[in-house]
Amino acid sequence: MPVPSMIAIDGPAASGKSTLGFRLAEALGYLYFDTGLMYRAVTWLAIHHQVSISAEAEVTRLAEDVPIEVTAPSQADGRVCDVIVEGRDITWEIRQPQIDANVSAVSAYPGVRQALTRQQRRIGLRGRVVMVGRDIGTVVLPDADLKIYLDASAEERARRRHDENLQRGMPSDYQEVLAKVIDRDRIDTTRAVAPLSAAADAVILDSDRLTADEVFQKARDLCQP
Repeated sequence: MPVPSMIAIDGPAASGKSTLGFRLAEALGYLYFDTGLMYRAVTWLAIHHQVSISAEAEVTRLAEDVPIEVTAPSQADGRVCDVIVEGRDITWEIRQPQIDANVSAVSAYPGVRQALTRQQRRIGLRGRVVMVGRDIGTVVLPDADLKIYLDASAEERARRRHDENLQRGMPSDYQEVLAKVIDRDRIDTTRAVAPLSAAADAVILDSDRLTADEVFQKARDLCQP
């Protein structure tokens, strides 16, 4: 079996998808593509063009009409990829607090999700990509060569996020973090458009009792020809 060219990684919030996806892409020399970047890019477009975030039809039109490019990083400034919109590098601009505050509303619009699914698929079908999200193996790249569903219990994911917060010097209450993780799971698994679920042919990796290095090794082994 050849080395998979299109790799889809899905899983719930705080399961370690991003860490695994980046390490796997780096090991293979592939593009690392966290699809959440596209929702941030549409949010940036709306703000940049002075479109109200609550104007669903107008925001959706931006997602449909404006090509968003995600490519290998062009600069060694800590970025994992480039995000280009309308000829402008917005890689760092989409990390601004104003984007953080509005991206959830944008990502909830069914029309935006449908439009960005098409854009994500366009990039994914080029191959040599590790694509990370919540509906990659089921919706965006149903024909991916390798599908991984990275899972962990809500308690373990909350513990990890809680520990990360403390390490960054941020105040954190484990029970509050756990409640947020459980609520996010509820939203992701019950939404009308592309709910979170493991593809029927996905390899499920339960990371509850595995270190990040062990998870990576298991995933890397799946890529061996």
